[in-house]
Amino acid sequence: MVRKLVPSLAFVAIGLLTLVNPADAAPVRSESAGPYLVDGVRTVEDRNRVVGTGAALDSIENGVADISATPTEVRQLRGLGYRVTADAQEDFPVADAGYHNYAEMVAELDKAAKAYPKIMRKMSIGKSYENRDMPIVKISDNVATDENEPEILYDAHQHAREHLTVEMALYLVKLYTEGYGKDPRITKLVDSREIWIVPDMNPDGGEYDIAGGSYRSWRKNRQPTANPAVRGTDLNRNWSYKFGCCAGSSGNPPSETYRGPSAFSATETKRLRDFVLSRRIGGVQQIKASVDFHTYAELILWPFGYTMAPTANGLTVDQQSTFAKLGALMAKSNGYTPEQSSSLYITDGSIIDWLWATQGIWAYTFEMYPSSASLGGFYPSAKVITAQTTRNKEASLQLAEYADCAYRIIGKQQQYCY
Repeated sequence: MVRKLVPSLAFVAIGLLTLVNPADAAPVRSESAGPYLVDGVRTVEDRNRVVGTGAALDSIENGVADISATPTEVRQLRGLGYRVTADAQEDFPVADAGYHNYAEMVAELDKAAKAYPKIMRKMSIGKSYENRDMPIVKISDNVATDENEPEILYDAHQHAREHLTVEMALYLVKLYTEGYGKDPRITKLVDSREIWIVPDMNPDGGEYDIAGGSYRSWRKNRQPTANPAVRGTDLNRNWSYKFGCCAGSSGNPPSETYRGPSAFSATETKRLRDFVLSRRIGGVQQIKASVDFHTYAELILWPFGYTMAPTANGLTVDQQSTFAKLGALMAKSNGYTPEQSSSLYITDGSIIDWLWATQGIWAYTFEMYPSSASLGGFYPSAKVITAQTTRNKEASLQLAEYADCAYRIIGKQQQYCY
């Protein structure tokens, strides 16, 4: 059965499909910001002149400022008499060249879309704050048709320094495309599901994190804040459900968990929100299950994050039991620890709480390898990519298989699924 999209959002076909939400177009920058070095920044007045152009002042050493700036801002700085030079290209350290930077990720998606046009389409959910495209992949047997099938969403890289999650998303693209017609289990899933993959929720932060060939341990996006010297919102504290409710985020811009001035103030969270809402057809959400990939800790988490209580308004005993039992099943395959999100620590404004509470999506967070900082923390060696992405094959397929009726895991499909 072919379904129509809701009128407020539209897919525009120009070779690819682009999700357009005109109301949110204003915050997107017309220019991309890149890394630059500014000589002669030695005084408070110098620093104020730099940030006065709109550039982000990231660090200063021996009178040389490391900034993120658009071409317009660079011209303004040069007009003020400063010597501005381009920093090194955004890329990983040589030892970690096995990771994909943004351009390499896009190239991999384009290659797969060209190789598997009958089952895969590369689309977009819009632009990031710094005007980078945010790709989304659809995989299904009749990929050009909106079929009446359960849908599953995998998203990655809300936090910039968690690059292994992009590799996980690329692995899933390969798993579902290359396995189709060869692996009966994968073929069955592609034939009976609509699979959505968002490989990079934070392209600006990710590129900034590796700019110059060394890591910056950057977590947030690159959007300006009320503090002119500080950029970035924690995307996974910017979702609207229980936004800022419970000491699970910060209202202070320099904080790593700064939630932003309001829910969905971050360009990138709005983009994914709008896509998810576009999948409500006739008032019914078609996405039934999801995984939000993060690093690190080797955990499988489920709602709620804002409260320690195992059940709460909007989460019944049967629902909590379903989350826990399905989480335990997946954890058995990948060796992670399954637990309620708040067991790690309280979070408010998180994606999985929003997906479940407002959309009824069985939403999980996978905190990937490693288990500790001593094994690499946010920057594990590229040598582990294959082992740590394939490690989640079974769990990823299991969740897709239960997307039609998660209550089957507790034997109550007849009661809840019809």
